[in-house]
Amino acid sequence: MRRIKILLLSLLLAFCMAGCSEGSSVAISGSGDETAGKISQNGSGMEVHFIDVGQGDSTLIKVGGHAMLIDAGDNSEGTAVQSYLDSQNVEKIDYAIGTHPDADHIGGLDVVVYKFDCKKVFMPDVTSDTKTYDDVVQALKSKNQKAQAPKLGKTYSLGDATFTIIAPVKDYGDDTNDWSIGILLQYGKNRFLFTGDAAKQAEDDMIDTGEDLSADVYKASHHGSKTGSSDDFLDKVSPAYAVISCGEGNKYGHPSAQTLNNFRSRGIKTFRTDNQGTIVAYSDGSDITWNASPDTTWTPGEPKGSSSSWSTASKKGSVKDSAGKTTSKTSSKKTTAKSTTDKAFSKTSSKKTTESTAKNTSKNKVSYVINEDTGKFHLSTCRFVKQMNEENKVISSKSRDILIKEGYEACKVCKP
Repeated sequence: MRRIKILLLSLLLAFCMAGCSEGSSVAISGSGDETAGKISQNGSGMEVHFIDVGQGDSTLIKVGGHAMLIDAGDNSEGTAVQSYLDSQNVEKIDYAIGTHPDADHIGGLDVVVYKFDCKKVFMPDVTSDTKTYDDVVQALKSKNQKAQAPKLGKTYSLGDATFTIIAPVKDYGDDTNDWSIGILLQYGKNRFLFTGDAAKQAEDDMIDTGEDLSADVYKASHHGSKTGSSDDFLDKVSPAYAVISCGEGNKYGHPSAQTLNNFRSRGIKTFRTDNQGTIVAYSDGSDITWNASPDTTWTPGEPKGSSSSWSTASKKGSVKDSAGKTTSKTSSKKTTAKSTTDKAFSKTSSKKTTESTAKNTSKNKVSYVINEDTGKFHLSTCRFVKQMNEENKVISSKSRDILIKEGYEACKVCKP
């Protein structure tokens, strides 16, 4: 169904372009100057496509005959990203960037590397022991390529546009989110800011570099999670627009009410892929137009805490493409059972209940702490447990072997 969605979008764009005289532009959807969403007939200007990949990130930037891809969604989205790039007549990619080694950002990157001529591949100087990361490494090897870690502060050219590396600023240990490559993209007077899943610590470090972080468009960090988009950071960026890439009904509760309230109180016009599908911005170097009007629901996500929602192997939902068509999609989910004893932070479980459950548990059974964001499990005494975001933390009494069979990786530091 996603391929049908992309085909419809491609036909719509082709129809719009065919109806224009040379050098003209057309409105895809929406009304008014701010939501016109232009496509240039002569290839001038810059297009930024925030691709709907469900709960993940993927952004295509096109400038003339040049292209850059920032992230490629989860493992199940590689073919969808490939199809979208094909629909946009992308044959080669100047820069393919995996902001950090989490599956919802680089899961589809191996497909992109296999299928397209990627001139340069950028990833941060941190590795992961997951199969997802290894898939990308193997894809690069098949092309006799290696990922490069871009230098902080360096500026690169993308046709008539430029982008500057603003993060990561330093070594963040096992916190893959803060390792995210940060990019400040500029075309004429217009600026777009991308920070991957960077949390407050990384945002503070970006501020401390003294770099001018102001931007017209801010790609909201970590799918609109409350861990990023801090007040201090938004003060520096001062965006007119924000784009949130997240999946409809995702289990993390993205975007958070805190982030949405912050955007709303600051007058930041916000777009969301979970509600609106693929979002496209067009810059002529002075003005930015969009393929849709800003989202006005301001409805936060709702974290899924019930056992049924955590143990579903596949989830059916619907998304809207950039042409406004609604299509069904099935996205595979990692099977994770959360029983009452697994919820270490349950407010409804009394102390006596917890103690009783512990007594009924074998003395040899050890509880592990799972980081749902990284897919790793740790001993409760591991130093990385203290660094975890609470929304990603799950306590499990399952055995080590079962967790590994379910696709989790054992921490190499505490060696559970």
